[in-house]
Amino acid sequence: MTKYSSRYASNPQAVKQYDTKQLRDEFLIDNLMEEGEIILTYSHYDRYIAGSAVPTIPLKLETIDPLKANYFLERREMGIINVGANGTIVIDGISYELGFKDALYIGSGNKDILFKSEDPKNPAKFYINSAPAHTSYPTKKVSLAEANKLELGSMETANHRTVNQMIIGSVVTTCQLQMGMTELRPGSVWNTMPAHVHDRRMEVYFYLDIPENQAVCHFMGEPQETRHLWMQNHQAVISPPWSIHSGSGTSNYSFIWGMAGENLDYGDMDVCKITDLR
Repeated sequence: MTKYSSRYASNPQAVKQYDTKQLRDEFLIDNLMEEGEIILTYSHYDRYIAGSAVPTIPLKLETIDPLKANYFLERREMGIINVGANGTIVIDGISYELGFKDALYIGSGNKDILFKSEDPKNPAKFYINSAPAHTSYPTKKVSLAEANKLELGSMETANHRTVNQMIIGSVVTTCQLQMGMTELRPGSVWNTMPAHVHDRRMEVYFYLDIPENQAVCHFMGEPQETRHLWMQNHQAVISPPWSIHSGSGTSNYSFIWGMAGENLDYGDMDVCKITDLR
């Protein structure tokens, strides 16, 4: 069975009044990677879906009520990155094997999606993003080695990182979904700094590779009215178009970014000066 919950859009003026619990209830996704389950969160920001599948038994993706569709990808596209052991995704009878940190793009119109693990006792952990699609593009696997890589930041500013662009226009043709993974070097803790907003698309961050007993402090909110959420390994956070999205960890870590909206230009963003953040 595919389980889901819904999150509605929030006005930034209202969010200013949220306490910690309200902020976490509204934006934190903390039920991912449950063994033997497909768990999805349907956000009303750009109708974006973030979720997970951990197949200790073969798991079939079912449609959910908000889609009002005969099957899940009838009018949607999907991106998946495996953050666990080796696994397989069977799409209308065609198998795609994904190792650790491999990605797969699935175009709309594919009806039967089945998640499997090579070893159910050491399962694959599929992180899932999905967005509405206006047409169908070919399914494509992208390994971590095949990603378009950007080296950003420096050790001096504690943000030396590799951005792996995986499901993005220069690598895969999509309708609007974009995904990738940023890996911070040892000794670096800041991601996406200087922070930015992009009013024409929303984003979801999924944190991984956080060592045991460590955490990441995720910063969100309007640049002049920031808030923070403490994040654990394999948790995700929804970032509205009006919000910055940045984090700092008590250790280095990685995170998967996924986004959808009106434009596909990765560099289209309004950067916030560090000294202007409040």
